[in-house]
Amino acid sequence: MRTLRTLSLLALTGVLLPFAALAAKGEYFMYVGTYTRNESKGIYAYRFDSTTGKLTSLGVAAETPNPSFVAVHPNQRFLYSVSEMPNAGGDKGGAVSAFSIDPASGKLTFLNKQPTQGGGPCHLNVDKTGRSLVVVNYGTGSTTVLPVNPDGSLRAPSSSIQHEGSSADKRRQSGPHAHSVNIAKSNKFAVVADLGLDRVLVYKFDPAHGKIEPNDPPYTSVKPGSGPRHFNFHPSQKYAYVINEMAATVTAFRWDAAKGTLTEIQTISTIPGGVNPPGNTTAEVLVHPSGRFLYGSNRGHNSIAMFRIGSDGKLTHLGNESTQGEVPRNFAIDPTGKFLLAENQNSNSIVVFRIDQSTGKLTPTGDKIDQPIPVCIRFVAIK
Repeated sequence: MRTLRTLSLLALTGVLLPFAALAAKGEYFMYVGTYTRNESKGIYAYRFDSTTGKLTSLGVAAETPNPSFVAVHPNQRFLYSVSEMPNAGGDKGGAVSAFSIDPASGKLTFLNKQPTQGGGPCHLNVDKTGRSLVVVNYGTGSTTVLPVNPDGSLRAPSSSIQHEGSSADKRRQSGPHAHSVNIAKSNKFAVVADLGLDRVLVYKFDPAHGKIEPNDPPYTSVKPGSGPRHFNFHPSQKYAYVINEMAATVTAFRWDAAKGTLTEIQTISTIPGGVNPPGNTTAEVLVHPSGRFLYGSNRGHNSIAMFRIGSDGKLTHLGNESTQGEVPRNFAIDPTGKFLLAENQNSNSIVVFRIDQSTGKLTPTGDKIDQPIPVCIRFVAIK
């Protein structure tokens, strides 16, 4: 059996293992977006066993610049990545690349690339019908829609809105910095967290025509200087949560799925005792598929904050688990809800934790793999 060290070396050298015969029920391709500096080359692929939590490296799935965040088409045949660069798409700014997924090897084949009409695209999602992709630009603070063709390729932007304004921190919030986009289960709204504005914006969304327009009201605000970064809906669609990068807090909202409105019900620290240590910022927030637990990552404190979700949507802090590395920019929960995988950006590692289904607590499985500058994880079922 190959050791994790050997598999990691294969990942670094870009060797893809032929493994069609290894596919089985409960196995997934796992794609890792990275920053392409030092040894990183682009998007990496793994085989993930959801029964054991074990990872098998498949190497570099596609070489592409700064694919920090990736998204998978609903039909799981296509994958999309940002190029988090100021000018990756030409004079107008960054770009999104489209790839087809080889169902046997997991390798990605480049289809095409389209500009995002803004600099530093950092997050994206595909709508439930697979007709439109929505991407946000951190550098210039805007939201853009790209239509998706039946063959998975992208068309030129069909709608784009430039955010306007500033907030309390003159160094980090002198202008808009859109940081994430999530699409409601109804497919009628796209929610964008803007760190620079201290706002969570809601757009009316028409995926058939690739259009967005501000909802009424167009946004809800968080405490000045908080810096909302990533957002996640509760499975019930009654609640939603945003993690605030600068304040190291999570804000809970009631979500009116019919009107597309957010009402704050609680803000809670991601740090034990509630005092954010110097240099700590938060990154990812995810609700467990059961809807009973919520997790958030601390960069600096280098931990995953664990919360229980009450019947009213409010959070109770359960404690923090070390990510066994530095700067957990993001993490993922596998599709079965059994495992959480923490990506330590500065220590080039992915660490696997088992999730206690009764308590929500995390326990390291002992599996820790080398992965250059990991940022984002997405899963595709092996058929």
